[in-house]
Amino acid sequence: MFRRIVLCTALIMLGMALSLNAQPQPLPVQPPPVKRTILQKADVPGTNLEVIYASVEIAAGFKAGRHSHPGVVMAHFVEGDFWLHLDGGPERVVHAGESLTIPDRAIHNEGATDKPVKFEVVYVVEKGKPLVSPAQ
Repeated sequence: MFRRIVLCTALIMLGMALSLNAQPQPLPVQPPPVKRTILQKADVPGTNLEVIYASVEIAAGFKAGRHSHPGVVMAHFVEGDFWLHLDGGPERVVHAGESLTIPDRAIHNEGATDKPVKFEVVYVVEKGKPLVSPAQ
């Protein structure tokens, strides 16, 4: 009987030890598909506007979804090809070395083609508003 109790206790302890090691490991954190690094900010005197200068990287194949910005956006593309679709207009691809301007509050979708895209961007936007708002 004593032998049976010791054996059962040992098996229970072994099972508990194995279950502790079998805990699910956290998944590696995936980098976000859009990396926006704000390089400078400045108020536009006498207005409720600010200028934001940023560097943006978008992962290959990622599309942001329809959205708008609370002001004008100007971008110059450094690497890759940028896909853009302004509501009511044709889709287009902007290549490295080219620039574009997106009008104030224009609803659009954007992203990278089959390779990542990197660009420098200047936002002239309303202070205190989110930089990006999903389209309604």
